[in-house]
Amino acid sequence: MRHHSVIEWERNLKRALDRIDGYLEQEYGDLYPLHPARAEDGETSNKAHDGLFSVLGDYTTGFGSKHGEGYIVEVRMVTLKDVPDDIRAKIENDVASRLPEELKKVFPDRHLEVKREGKVFKIVGDLGLGDL
Repeated sequence: MRHHSVIEWERNLKRALDRIDGYLEQEYGDLYPLHPARAEDGETSNKAHDGLFSVLGDYTTGFGSKHGEGYIVEVRMVTLKDVPDDIRAKIENDVASRLPEELKKVFPDRHLEVKREGKVFKIVGDLGLGDL
């Protein structure tokens, strides 16, 4: 059983990540063909399951991390084509610049930061389960 505050937090985070996913689809969605088993953008009820992009957030306790606990944000491109590092970096940097703005929309009263951690981003800061 999960605490209702965690469920609400993750629902809000998903709204922010889905908006970023939608932006990526609009901006870069035609760069590469979809994986043959992947639905076109907008054809499923979950943005993580269709289109070229899947922007996901998962909680981590942060053991072994210099940033501690937070939510890891990963950007996946679902294609069989090789995506060059420079294109991937451009897309990831675009996500990193948009993520703080989207977080402010869904968590206006929280101090959150986006940090780079290897190949992913991490949302750190006021993750408390208080009033959401």
